[in-house]
Amino acid sequence: MVTVRDSGPGIPEKLINRIFDPFFTTRPGGQGAGLGLSVSESIMRSLGGSIEASSAEGRGATFTLRLPAARAAEGYLSEEPLG
Repeated sequence: MVTVRDSGPGIPEKLINRIFDPFFTTRPGGQGAGLGLSVSESIMRSLGGSIEASSAEGRGATFTLRLPAARAAEGYLSEEPLG
């Protein structure tokens, strides 16, 4: 699990449920396609994980990323020491 917090303006409560929708953006036209969080959520799901957001308007936002642990027996990790 990885948690990332910022101290920005936060995400308004009425928008928090839409931020992972493709093409959703609060930026003016021509300043972003609204795909960043949608793509991030898709990547996390394809890896068997998840991404969640919480926010207090005016007090920043928190994103929590969860990924399943890999086991050495599955061939993802080496049991050899580094160096």
